[in-house]
Amino acid sequence: MERNTKTIKIEEIIEYIEEKYNVNPEYLWEDTPDTAIFRHKSNNKWFGLIMNVNGEEYLNIKTEPEYSELLRNSYNYIIPAYHMNKQHWNTIIISEKVDKELVYELIDQSYELTKKKTRKPKR
Repeated sequence: MERNTKTIKIEEIIEYIEEKYNVNPEYLWEDTPDTAIFRHKSNNKWFGLIMNVNGEEYLNIKTEPEYSELLRNSYNYIIPAYHMNKQHWNTIIISEKVDKELVYELIDQSYELTKKKTRKPKR
């Protein structure tokens, strides 16, 4: 199920998130200055995490549990999330050739899954 793969850079991911969601990366840890989180302004929930692990660039994104397994079985650059709930989060290894459009789709899904829920009116 591999789609057209291209190399994507972390800078492109950051730019995509900044432009589409008006969210800037936050660098929270002094001991890992390249690690950045992206979170909603409305509820502070994370929807993305960029980090460098052993020389590889990782992007963690949230997905539906059923979809997580499909992604991992279909793409060799998508693995169970590093340092996060592996049922709900996946890691995309950015230093490999990846499908740029798929990365953007997954960022969008992660953003939607983590945004503030609207309550339905009671009857």
